[in-house]
Amino acid sequence: MTELLSDTARDTLLPPLTSSGWELSEDQTSLVKSFKFKDFPEAFAFMTRAALYAEKWDHHPDWSNSYNRVTVELTTHDVGGLSALDVKLARKMDQLA
Repeated sequence: MTELLSDTARDTLLPPLTSSGWELSEDQTSLVKSFKFKDFPEAFAFMTRAALYAEKWDHHPDWSNSYNRVTVELTTHDVGGLSALDVKLARKMDQLA
């Protein structure tokens, strides 16, 4: 079962993500990042690669695409905030971008 990140886990896992451009939402329950690509095909290719991991891990992002930008919001709805799955997917998205 997925659980909310503890304060200790947040203090350990979130700083590397925020230093790579992820931000905590105002209510501290989600991670948000906007990725910028050369053009629409590159943005869409990123979404396709990320979707394969999201499906494999059964953890799907809230995201949108506008031409060369992909805006992502990660939260675990089942637990009402951030879980290890959000951190895992954020790290993978950074690798795929």
